[in-house]
Order: sequence, then C-alpha cells, then structure tokens
Amino acid sequence: MQSQNNYPPNNFQKIILALFPLLLIVFILFFKNSIFESTLQLRNFGNLSVDPEIAFTNGKPTYLEFYAEWCEICKEMAPEVTELKKDFEDKVNFVFLNVDNPKWDKFIKQFKVNGIPQINMIDSNLNLQATLTGLQEEKTLKDIINYLIEK
Repeated sequence: MQSQNNYPPNNFQKIILALFPLLLIVFILFFKNSIFESTLQLRNFGNLSVDPEIAFTNGKPTYLEFYAEWCEICKEMAPEVTELKKDFEDKVNFVFLNVDNPKWDKFIKQFKVNGIPQINMIDSNLNLQATLTGLQEEKTLKDIINYLIEK
C-alpha cells in the first residue's frame, strides 16, 4: 500500500517557494553583465565594423569575421576579438559581417563561407592569407594579425 502525503505545505515551504523566484531574479540582475556580456559584445560587432568597401581600399590589412548572433562559438570568442580590436584597430581593419543579414550575401559568396565563425585574414595587398573556421585561440589570431602587420 502506498502512502501519499496530502498535507498542505507548511509555512517554511511557502516561504521558500516564494523566495526562490525572488532570489533567482536578484541573481540574474546582479550577474547579468557577466552572463550576457559576450552576447552584447557580439550584437555590437556590426557597430564596431569598418565598412568592407572601405577596408578593401584603404591599404591596411583586414580581419574579416563572418558571425551570427545565435552562434555560441561566436559568443564565446567575442570578448577576445573585442580585445584584439582594441589592441590592433589602428593598424588593421576589423570587419564583422552578420551572415543573417542579406546585405552581406555578396561577401558570403565571395569568401565561400561554409561555417561560422569564419575569419579571413587579408593582407594590405588584398591577398587572402588565412581562413579559419570555428573556435580559435586568441594567440592564433594575434599571431596572424602580427604577421599581416609585419608583412
């Protein structure tokens, strides 16, 4: 025979049930910047981007990244890429193109984007030096950027 507990919840249980959502909301509000920082950085990429037409004509090497706001790897890499941009933006064009924007279809086809993030490193003579797809370490990106600057 099964015994079932049909007793109404006691006051302690009611308090815990009422406090849990409140604590969850406080936690999210307190940590929202760290939880959502990479997503916000990724959404801001379009604003940080040099127009590709300018980047391909101003004589500087170009870091060209194809990304999407829903891409988890793109979100993971966003803080590192943002730091790279801060460190090298005076020497390198940083172009960020969202693959979900039909405006960039011409470049998606031109650079044969078949996975994201896709990063194309282009030297100052418009020669494609490297194409990287997927998760990349900051050191790898920094090394290629330094190579482009020195070349």
